[in-house]
Amino acid sequence: MGGYSTLRRLLEPLVSRQETFCLLDVGAASGDMGASIRRRYPGARIVALDYLPSHLAQASGERVAGDAFRLPFRAGAFDFVFSSLFLHHFSDEAIVQLLGEFRKLARRAVLAIDLERGAFAREFIPATRWFFRWHPITLHDAPASVDAAFKREELQQLAARAGLRNVSVKTCRPWARLALVGITS
Repeated sequence: MGGYSTLRRLLEPLVSRQETFCLLDVGAASGDMGASIRRRYPGARIVALDYLPSHLAQASGERVAGDAFRLPFRAGAFDFVFSSLFLHHFSDEAIVQLLGEFRKLARRAVLAIDLERGAFAREFIPATRWFFRWHPITLHDAPASVDAAFKREELQQLAARAGLRNVSVKTCRPWARLALVGITS
């Protein structure tokens, strides 16, 4: 929810719709975010990376099964490295390490969308369970994910510790998302 529009807002100031660029989507799973990028930016080359090959079964285009902590690409291989709803699964030290690895691969910028910690986000899933018919796993996982999420300043500090420059973290309403852009060039 809110991911595609947030991703569009991240990319719009950085690339034109006619531009060709290469983006690595870390933790891509089904590849839905990459597909969204390809629809809006026909010249985009998207590489979907996930730890388990089975997660990538529905992804289209280039798919790589690999470890985000040991990315199998050379430095500067992509214009952008992107992750969505991925970072909150890790400790602060691991996030700094991940963002540092992303920085090495990205010629232009590191982009991330993640959860914002707060009461709205924590209560949204349980409050809408009947309307959206959430799966029991979602009902269990959502509060834990929100508890592991970030305040804007926290994510900004982690990105700065990873060596990203001109870090911008914006709050995206109404979906309780944070959108990070960290410049690498």
